[in-house]
Amino acid sequence: MDYIKDIRGLVGSRPLILPGVAILLFDENNQQLLLQMRTDNKLWGLTGGFMEPGEAFEETAIRETYEELGVSINNLSFKEILSGEKLYYQYPNGDEVYSVIAVYSANCENRDFNLDDEEVSKVQFFNLDELPKNINPNHKTVLQALGYLHHD
Repeated sequence: MDYIKDIRGLVGSRPLILPGVAILLFDENNQQLLLQMRTDNKLWGLTGGFMEPGEAFEETAIRETYEELGVSINNLSFKEILSGEKLYYQYPNGDEVYSVIAVYSANCENRDFNLDDEEVSKVQFFNLDELPKNINPNHKTVLQALGYLHHD
């Protein structure tokens, strides 16, 4: 099912309000955060994505983690819901969104990744005090709101 593609066929690139998730995937010691290099904008980002009709936020988090990384998670912990003007984003193709993001954390115990090469070119664990500067804008907002990244 590709709900967003269907909606885009009707409304074009006009701004949509879309609910989704971001998952903070930590190593087993909670010292390092897994980020993925996105293929669309060549920026580091969190695992996550938008909901499909009928999904709960938790189901979206589990599905997106499996789709993007090929790993299953079952230890989700809810952190926060973020929304507002700071979560506006225009994709490289011109599509505009205002995201409503439910943020979860989990430990990523399986490191045998099977990446979705349409969305993710590589993954890497980063020390929390050494996160890269080139982070996807919405995910930068998430990391700042949760205190993992200082404001620029």
